[in-house]
Amino acid sequence: MMRSLWTAASGMIGQQFNIDTIANNLSNVNTTGFKQNRADFEDLLYQTSRIAGTPATEVTVVPVGVQVGHGVKVSATQKIYTQGSLQSTGNISDIAIQGEGFFRVLLYDGTYGYTRDGSFKIDSNGQMVTSNGYRLLPETVLPENFVRDSLTISQDGRVSVKVAGSDEPIEVGQLQIYRFVNPAGLQAVGENLMKITNASGDAIGGRPGFDGMGKVIHKFLEMSNVSVVQEMVNMIVAQRAYELNSKAIQTSDNMLGIATGLKR
Repeated sequence: MMRSLWTAASGMIGQQFNIDTIANNLSNVNTTGFKQNRADFEDLLYQTSRIAGTPATEVTVVPVGVQVGHGVKVSATQKIYTQGSLQSTGNISDIAIQGEGFFRVLLYDGTYGYTRDGSFKIDSNGQMVTSNGYRLLPETVLPENFVRDSLTISQDGRVSVKVAGSDEPIEVGQLQIYRFVNPAGLQAVGENLMKITNASGDAIGGRPGFDGMGKVIHKFLEMSNVSVVQEMVNMIVAQRAYELNSKAIQTSDNMLGIATGLKR
């Protein structure tokens, strides 16, 4: 059987995965804090018929070898942590991170999740939570009688409000954000959340705007960093690569047909 059949088939499988990745990027083009995924590929093993440097004569060697590859496979999917555009919302509980860092939330199982999605809500206890009810850490509890429109969050994370009957704002909390040595090593678990892995390293907490941390922007949200135009170009390239691999399979099949038709 011709080797090219299996080689081209691996190319089609790889481009199918590439299209799946592109489709996920496009489907999340309006997801707050979403980061673009990229599929990385690597070539497979090579069959070596002649090694470069093999002696040709007593005084010469073969300058190049003879090798044939066996196709391609997916080596990694990587999130690209470039800054998304900031959109003004006017909502008092919306917070965007400009620069490096993640918000930390407490999950139902007691573990931590990390997110760039700052579309928080205020629950019945006066705590800031995600859309799924995960509490923002460190916890900030707003007074029961606080004036809603008075909530302000400074770029270094200080949370202040006014209470009914007073014109002086009071500080009720201090936000922290967390960064990682290798944020691409975080594991995406859905719900706009990431989890720590051995590859990401431990979370490094700090005050926004200090020690390499990004700053927080109140009443703004960070949008997805997916470029629709770039993804469409990537889709065209992947589609053509898929088509060319299918043509290679058809050509191999035709060559096999010619070979089997030699005997009448």
